[in-house]
Amino acid sequence: MTEERDLVARFEDAYATTPPWDIGRPQPAFASLEADGRLGRRVLDVGCGTGEHVLMAAQAGCDAVGIDISSSAIRLAEAKASERGTRARFEVGDARQLDAPAEPFDTVLDCGLFHVFEDEDREPFVESLGRVLRPGGQYFMLCFSDEEPPGWGPRRVTQAEIRDVFARGWEVETIEPTELDVTIRAEPVRAWMASIRRS
Repeated sequence: MTEERDLVARFEDAYATTPPWDIGRPQPAFASLEADGRLGRRVLDVGCGTGEHVLMAAQAGCDAVGIDISSSAIRLAEAKASERGTRARFEVGDARQLDAPAEPFDTVLDCGLFHVFEDEDREPFVESLGRVLRPGGQYFMLCFSDEEPPGWGPRRVTQAEIRDVFARGWEVETIEPTELDVTIRAEPVRAWMASIRRS
């Protein structure tokens, strides 16, 4: 419970200003998914932050929902949706403890959530994803790559780690090098874009 409070406090503190990941627009890798028509009908963004990917999906005609552990991030996301006249739903929630919805999602988006989890959080997170994503549904994940030099930011993730965590009940279709834009430097972060299908 203490670790849970610490995690919430860490992200609430981050939203006291503009955090490095809050670039005010969709990440290019996820914008490409939308442009290619790969989002599906029902989309969930786990760790949605201030909602840019949820709003993108909603504007594309998807039934789009975002969850985040930070109530401050959710308030900012709801304000954006109202300002833009976009129908999207946002909820405060923990992506490691998702309840099965009445209708499962076709697609789950994850921009920078997986890489903040400790090892012991990964299995509950994957199990949680399995409860909300329909069989055959797609999980798209952007995370820091181990090719990004050490220093600031979250842990770096290897392709082998991703394949290991999703070895049972999932099909890792592709893991491709890509970039994550951030607010604190002009150069993007080296990242992985993983496309993982629920069996």
